[in-house]
Amino acid sequence: MAVRAVLWDVDDTLFDYTGSDRRGVLRHLEAEGLALGDGGAESAWRLWRDVMEFQFARFLAGELGFREHRRERARAFLGAPLGDAEADAWFARYIAHYEAAWTLFPDARPALDALAPHYRQAVLSNSATRHQKRKLRTLGVRRRFERVLCADRIGRAKPDPRAFHAACAALRLAPGQVVYVGDQLWTDAVAARDAGLHGVWLDRTGEAAEAVVPEGVRRIGGLGELPLLLRGVIDFGAPSTFG
Repeated sequence: MAVRAVLWDVDDTLFDYTGSDRRGVLRHLEAEGLALGDGGAESAWRLWRDVMEFQFARFLAGELGFREHRRERARAFLGAPLGDAEADAWFARYIAHYEAAWTLFPDARPALDALAPHYRQAVLSNSATRHQKRKLRTLGVRRRFERVLCADRIGRAKPDPRAFHAACAALRLAPGQVVYVGDQLWTDAVAARDAGLHGVWLDRTGEAAEAVVPEGVRRIGGLGELPLLLRGVIDFGAPSTFG
């Protein structure tokens, strides 16, 4: 079955979320006049990431809405019982610094360009639809994607196979006609494979180079490797009719 579409994760796959977030929050803390503590920037960054991962998991589980999860991030990080308006304002000031730091990975746009003549392209993200669409517009790549499909509208989040199946249904393609590319081995690549898609794990850091890659998953170290992988290993798709 020929591959017809590439379905993308966004954060830390196309978009340098970790780098942008780190620069943004450290600039925010400096602007707020908040001391970084004995551990300095790295300690503050680790706390910020730990709080984010915990509260975002609550959002994915349906315990919190997207805005409320941001409020809880502010409260937990500061260790203060902020009211909604105060938490919103604090987080909005962080967002201004974070968005000023937004950037694509250098290999993202060339990969999108290389695949465009041959594959339909879309996004499947665990974030919020409005947020991801705005981000992709700001980064100048929204028009590259036929659909932007996110957990809040689908009602399911990766690694749930129903999230992947909903994305394939939106593209009117069978799972076997779709490749999913993401930076998380289990949540992205293995989950995509288990849902019947072709799972590609983007291992940018190479820190897991010695890890055993599960059967049916392919690993790449950068997006520049993806066109050759699709052409030579998975299958070469039919020309895209999108755009």
